[in-house]
Amino acid sequence: MAKHATVFGSLDHYEQGSAEIISGNVKHYAFSNVYAVAAHAKPYEKVVVGKNLEYVLEAIRAEGTSPWYAASHDEFVLNMDGAVEIAFVKLDAPDAVAPHSKEGTVLVAGEPAGKKMGLIRLRKGHQAILPRGAAYRFVAAEPAVLLQQTVLGDLSVQKWAQICMQPQEHGALA
Repeated sequence: MAKHATVFGSLDHYEQGSAEIISGNVKHYAFSNVYAVAAHAKPYEKVVVGKNLEYVLEAIRAEGTSPWYAASHDEFVLNMDGAVEIAFVKLDAPDAVAPHSKEGTVLVAGEPAGKKMGLIRLRKGHQAILPRGAAYRFVAAEPAVLLQQTVLGDLSVQKWAQICMQPQEHGALA
């Protein structure tokens, strides 16, 4: 039996992945390397790297302190590289901040009104739920990479041409 080794990438060291197309047009397939996307993203830019109906996976370069965010639905975040802290506030008026009619992540104007809920410290491989009814913000002292599952919204950035059609090399998404 062949031995397989799991190799974790990082923002500083990764190999660009690829996809083998069995049939069809390459433009109909989404593939990317979250590290390559995050390496060339602005801090806290939510770049869509996967989509299934209204649901998306977003690669996020965590660096410094993000604005406050909220959503009318639960979200999920996985730390792919680095260390990130998430602060939470239970919103006094969640429907006023993230109404049910608004899909995806929304920005919270100013400081969120509500009770502090505490924080979560994520390291590589750790995950957290970002619950509806709460505001959250990320803090990363050094650049880190997050993969967030949410619903496609106004803050979701779609760069399919740059992700899918660029040469498979470090720096191709700049």
